[in-house]
Amino acid sequence: MADQTEVIRDRVRAAFESDTPLCIEGGGTKRFLGRAPAGEPLKVGEHRGVVNHAPSELVLTVRAGTPVADTQAALAEHGQWLAFDPPRHEEASTIGGVVACALSGPARPWTGAVRDFVLGTRIVNGRGDVLSFGGEVMKNVAGYDVSRLMAGALGTLGVLLEVSFRLLPRPAWDRTRVLELTAGEAIRRLTEWARAPLPILGACHDGERLHVRLAGAEASVAEAAERIGGEPGDGSLWESLRDHRHPFFANAEDGPPVWRLSVPAHAPPVDLPGSVLIDWGGAQRWVRSDAPGPELRAAAETAGGHATCFRGGDRDEPFHPLAEGLDDLHARLKCAFDPRRILNPGRLYPDL
Repeated sequence: MADQTEVIRDRVRAAFESDTPLCIEGGGTKRFLGRAPAGEPLKVGEHRGVVNHAPSELVLTVRAGTPVADTQAALAEHGQWLAFDPPRHEEASTIGGVVACALSGPARPWTGAVRDFVLGTRIVNGRGDVLSFGGEVMKNVAGYDVSRLMAGALGTLGVLLEVSFRLLPRPAWDRTRVLELTAGEAIRRLTEWARAPLPILGACHDGERLHVRLAGAEASVAEAAERIGGEPGDGSLWESLRDHRHPFFANAEDGPPVWRLSVPAHAPPVDLPGSVLIDWGGAQRWVRSDAPGPELRAAAETAGGHATCFRGGDRDEPFHPLAEGLDDLHARLKCAFDPRRILNPGRLYPDL
């Protein structure tokens, strides 16, 4: 157990008084995401440890600097997991980093996103005040749920100290099936299966084959495998996909940029130069392409979604432009939490 609350609070207060920008750093494994970090390093990786784990209540409260791998290993001893399937791009990946970046793994469409599992948070805002939001039960908020606002804020609204999560039991059985299908055929098949009560926990098309992960009770998994057909597949695929160790992501810093297109799951294949990996049952399209950003974003918008330059490429504008009115809302939230813009300034958008 290593509670660094006072150290972090005092550092932020001093930065507020001196108007000094801070770059929040946990495990340092997600520097590639967003605009280039700016400011003096504020290292929070030593603020770690489990604050409370109530297995019978399916609740976990953990300090933000706790490694994701350690957290998942501890939960596995009780047959539980963080069902948004948090990625571990490296072993040093922390819980706070995963929440701040709102990163979810291949199970996300069937279990939920990061913010769906956040029950409460404890943060240090840009003034150096320690604030708590939410709690450790589902119905703990009257009005706006500020705790979930921290998911995806990239540290621009506060330094995460603790996060409380809702847990789920880990499925007893886990099988992977592989089918030889084109991308279009795979999307049509997945759309059809979405109407049926199948225990799907992952669906990925690698350009030639559709991989489907089935998880749940033994009987339901066996029945679903028979209905889906195909051949037995390698279950290690899902971990490599989650942690971006899949060959598709190799040499991400040197090869074509990696773009993430978020679109409706039923959208037809996007016609773009480069290679494509379809995840989340069709809702997440990874694209490795040297095509200009406006072309990729236009394709995503045509499909009903948006595009993010996830890794590599030009970091000046990695995120999709905000819709009209949202930029003002973001600016007002930033002013409320961090009036002097000292926390990860510009990491999300230039003016935040």
